[in-house]
Amino acid sequence: MSVPFLRAVGLASLSLLTACSPLAPINAFIPDDSYQLQADQAYGTHKRQHLDVYFPAGDLDKAPVALFFYGGSWRGGSKDNYTFVGEALAARGIIAVIADYRVYPDVTYPDFLHDSAAALAWVIEQRSDWQPQPGPLVVMGHSAGAYNAAMLALDPRWLARHGLSPTDLDAWVALAGPFEFLPILNPRVKPVFHHPETPLDSQPIEHVGEHSPPALLMAARPDRLVDPERNTQAMADKLSAAGVAVDTHYFDSRNHFTLLLTLAHPFQDWDPVLDITVDFIHQSGSTPAD
Repeated sequence: MSVPFLRAVGLASLSLLTACSPLAPINAFIPDDSYQLQADQAYGTHKRQHLDVYFPAGDLDKAPVALFFYGGSWRGGSKDNYTFVGEALAARGIIAVIADYRVYPDVTYPDFLHDSAAALAWVIEQRSDWQPQPGPLVVMGHSAGAYNAAMLALDPRWLARHGLSPTDLDAWVALAGPFEFLPILNPRVKPVFHHPETPLDSQPIEHVGEHSPPALLMAARPDRLVDPERNTQAMADKLSAAGVAVDTHYFDSRNHFTLLLTLAHPFQDWDPVLDITVDFIHQSGSTPAD
């Protein structure tokens, strides 16, 4: 498989990702022998309240579990398009869970956060059947999905209805996450968050505290959709000021979308996004000195 061909596939998939279309060109090149798939598990009654579990080969004892939420401006997306994320994590010894959630116009803020919390509650309930001794538990996301992950990790309201709290998480991971976006400028996002009556407490950065879980924040400096300074850097600064461990990485050669594509098997040598993510997840739950 030639490098020019793979890059052409990557560019084609980038245009698909931008349009929130299926990522079939990427998933067509993903190995299928590095994981076992438990597909279409229901965590609720709605057709979009389903998730896929990618189990790594070998012993699952103490393997980390990462629940991933995809982006799409809270307007679309499908777990079926993110096989490349599940495979990338499972191939590195992580139990990867890719969740669907309800989106606009069927729902608005905060309904997709209730779904995200319900998905995490399902994972916590099920993982005792997956492994004798649980490993680190992490929520992770890209773009709008990173927002969902951040809100579960920082704002206790969503997990409380399941008898859980952010302290049940060992860490959270965000790629190009929107954490402070008021006033809302994106016309696609305005109705999702009830603009101009968007509540201030809808912003993840408002919920940082000394008991927030450690975070890995990654962004592309040329990102024109989610400002990395206003979001990633501001979140990192607030976490650090609260005494929370945060690891921050920026990539000059990526953009909002290709940052995610670096997780896909054909493009993992573009930047060490996957290596950084996997190392962080495996080390989650360790003491700060580790």
